[in-house]
Amino acid sequence: MAVYKVQVATGREPIAGTFDSISITLVGSCGESPKHGLDRFGVDFQPGSLGEYEVPCARSLGPIVLVRLHKEPYSFFPENIWFCNSVRVTSPEGETYHFPCYQWIHGYCTVELPESTAKTPCDDAHPLLQKQRREELVLRQDKYRWKEYIPGTPWCADVDSAMTAEFHLQYSVPKANAFFGRGATALLESKVKGFLDRPFSWEKLADILKVFWFYHSPVSEYVTEHWQEDAFFGYQYLNGVNPVLIRKCTELPHNFPVTQEMVAGFLGESTSLHKELQRGSLYVADYKLLDDIPATKVNGRQQHISAPLCLLHQRPCGELVPLAIQLSQRPGPDSPIFLPSDSEWLWTLVKTWVRNAEFLLHEVTSHLLRAHLLAEVFTVATQRQLALCHPLYKLLIPHLRFSIHIDVLARTFLVSPGGVFDRAIATGRQGLAELLRKGLENLTYTTLCLPDDIQERGVASVQNYYYRDDGLKIWAAIENFVSGIVAIYYRTDLSVQRDHELQAWVDEIFTKGFLGRRASGVPSALSTAAELTKYLTMVIFTCSAYHAAVNAGQFELALFMPNSPSSMRKPPPQTKAQVTLEEFLDTIPEMNTTSLILSVLWVLRNEDQDMRPLGTFPEDHFTEDGPMQLMAAFQDRLAEISREIEERNRSLTLSYNYLYPPNIENSTAI
Repeated sequence: MAVYKVQVATGREPIAGTFDSISITLVGSCGESPKHGLDRFGVDFQPGSLGEYEVPCARSLGPIVLVRLHKEPYSFFPENIWFCNSVRVTSPEGETYHFPCYQWIHGYCTVELPESTAKTPCDDAHPLLQKQRREELVLRQDKYRWKEYIPGTPWCADVDSAMTAEFHLQYSVPKANAFFGRGATALLESKVKGFLDRPFSWEKLADILKVFWFYHSPVSEYVTEHWQEDAFFGYQYLNGVNPVLIRKCTELPHNFPVTQEMVAGFLGESTSLHKELQRGSLYVADYKLLDDIPATKVNGRQQHISAPLCLLHQRPCGELVPLAIQLSQRPGPDSPIFLPSDSEWLWTLVKTWVRNAEFLLHEVTSHLLRAHLLAEVFTVATQRQLALCHPLYKLLIPHLRFSIHIDVLARTFLVSPGGVFDRAIATGRQGLAELLRKGLENLTYTTLCLPDDIQERGVASVQNYYYRDDGLKIWAAIENFVSGIVAIYYRTDLSVQRDHELQAWVDEIFTKGFLGRRASGVPSALSTAAELTKYLTMVIFTCSAYHAAVNAGQFELALFMPNSPSSMRKPPPQTKAQVTLEEFLDTIPEMNTTSLILSVLWVLRNEDQDMRPLGTFPEDHFTEDGPMQLMAAFQDRLAEISREIEERNRSLTLSYNYLYPPNIENSTAI
């Protein structure tokens, strides 16, 4: 008689436990045990519990390669879900085997868990494990299905709404409570104060701060004081929520006829426009993607969208300031080039039009498309194509947590017909769809890979670009971690090429995420370990650091709404006639639109509840020494980067913390 000791860990979620009957079958290389019920005196499988059991067998089973968990009815109790963390088996010989699960188990069923040692398909030589692997992927491909949501944009998970999403996709209870509680509180405050029901212009700028009294921060206070300053306008191109648009200007765009005479007074006597172009101190922000995007009606009133061009100059002191702005892609008498010398409220209005274009491009292309929709594509493809024991599944799964659920919430409340985009944002849902399509058509692999993007945009030497500086450090830390994992499991380039699960995963991302567009440069297959390392680094960086950079500052930079208006109620100025403050207030969003947008942005700020910062791995998917040592080294490097950022921020008037590692969530979860 051989007796095996079994430990079963249940998750800590308040509803993770189950009253269902749980049995286990141990499968070894020399045979398998009879199904054995796991039952002790008292209640088993409660949240946070670690149950210890003994499983008798007639003889030794050899190395345990697989366990089967059987979930069956118990007495008169109704079926309920169960979150199993893991199973650990100790043999009579003293050998210990780990079986990670970390998933919700629904219904009455049998779940097979392979032993925790990470294996590519080529490494899984045991016929039983090969069969289990194939069957597991068939089941997961049925559970995680694709659907086309908006033609011409990335496909998404086939889930109709947040309310009908299966439990394995949903937020944890603490995160859900915080998310919906914060949203309800924000809307209630706006409602009680009356702003949410008033489709009228603000009477004065200071009243905008009354929407929320309690949610101010040093950054939001700074915005309120400095939003009209040219230096802060330029600063946001480098360290605001959309720090990926600006590029070096070596030659003026043909449709942006800025002349030396226009800007001479702002450059100084010792230089010229031509000299500054040669020196590399001029930069351009081009909003051409917004050209011809249809605008919707808000509060029954037609809104307006511009597609500006903005020329910026980095002064020797490091300040980046606007030199010239054109509010359309077609120069002419009705589209003058505006300058800092124009009257105060005209120049302020023109810059506010650019900030509105920035809001639209950021929310739709930089944030929704690049951070959320791609993260969902990575998640669905990973769940469908990589087995639980695959090393890349174990590597990626911490960075995909909740990515499907937050996108389902967005499709339910934000981008659905009649949602927030239709009610408060100039594009509405129709313009959003068109802008998403144009954004995907222009998205490239170079753009997604930060070091390549920095070089391609020519911004390697621009001063005070903290997004670049911090981002490159984090990219390198992720790359070093990933390369170590790849080196363990892919000894040769041929092993990359022969991994059919990996190749199917890459191809599905290319097909469903990038719609098979070869011009994007996104690979549909990988041939070398170096290519694999770069690709995995891109995926992890996108889901963690990149999302943090474009998400974390949304609320505090928009709390004083003129700095980030979601819509504009009058057409862009076509002459240089003076503008009054009253005309300015009649152009920016009205009270109820402002209140709705700020309530949403408050909800979407970083969530501390149940947050897992970059580099934290509370679930033991990897159990081998090699990956665990690499994870520890990754955490050490992130701690070093944190100290470097803290030191840098001490000397700054306005700290940059959006890529501070403790503030970066492992996944696109909010």
